[in-house]
Amino acid sequence: MTTPPPIDPRWFANQDTVGMARRLLGQLLVHDTADGLAAGMIVETEAYRGPMDQAAHSFGNRRTRRTEVMFGPPGHAYLYQIYGRYVCFDVVAGPVGAPEAVLVRAVAPVENLPLMTRRRGVGAESAIGSGPGKLTQALGITMAANGLPLWLPPMYLAHYRDPWPGAAIAAGPRRNIPYAGEAQAYPWRFWIRGHPSVSRPSGPTAES
Repeated sequence: MTTPPPIDPRWFANQDTVGMARRLLGQLLVHDTADGLAAGMIVETEAYRGPMDQAAHSFGNRRTRRTEVMFGPPGHAYLYQIYGRYVCFDVVAGPVGAPEAVLVRAVAPVENLPLMTRRRGVGAESAIGSGPGKLTQALGITMAANGLPLWLPPMYLAHYRDPWPGAAIAAGPRRNIPYAGEAQAYPWRFWIRGHPSVSRPSGPTAES
């Protein structure tokens, strides 16, 4: 396929974080490396609303080396590690000074399936990117990409298809955030109904 061009940076501005989490569904996450270019369609996301969201790394305006990128402009990559091994990929959302982000939880392979399969070491296409740690491994995304703008190569978002109709999008509570008090129940996880690449509760999970 011919990979679509990077998304216009203006797309990231003036968007509510929860709305961005919905609108990212169906968009393409592209990463070009020395091994080749690979891309996956986003099929699952979670929104994190920063200072008012007890599930967020930036809850209460917590500003650390890790969260610093979220205090900057929207449209940049916020990456972090869990379990000392898995890298998670988020899109910074909200205006400067409002540390919010959208976690990309799952992608479906679109370009260079052989490379993504080799990186993951699994044969089932639906399992290639069905979790936040899985998708970064499949796309070759490492912590070195933290803070990169997502409208420029080598790692960027691209429009792939028209927005999914509302009936095709499911919403529910975010996963694995037992420490988050009432925020556990916020219905800020979004996914494409019935898509085989949506993450499973038993897979590597993360919270932004």
